[in-house]
Amino acid sequence: MTFEEAQQELEQIVERLERGEAGLDEAIKLWERGEELYKQCVGRLDAAQGKIEELARRAESAKP
Repeated sequence: MTFEEAQQELEQIVERLERGEAGLDEAIKLWERGEELYKQCVGRLDAAQGKIEELARRAESAKP
């Protein structure tokens, strides 16, 4: 699952929970799935930030 797919599914879950469309048991399952997706998105953002910082360090050290 891409970051964008995870983010979109998470947004759909939040919208459903906010509208109150789910019963209690389903709401709990949606919440749990939302937590999984959130962790996945944060992990990917952290990894991307780390890569960007590494690339910036390399660019700085390559300057004459």
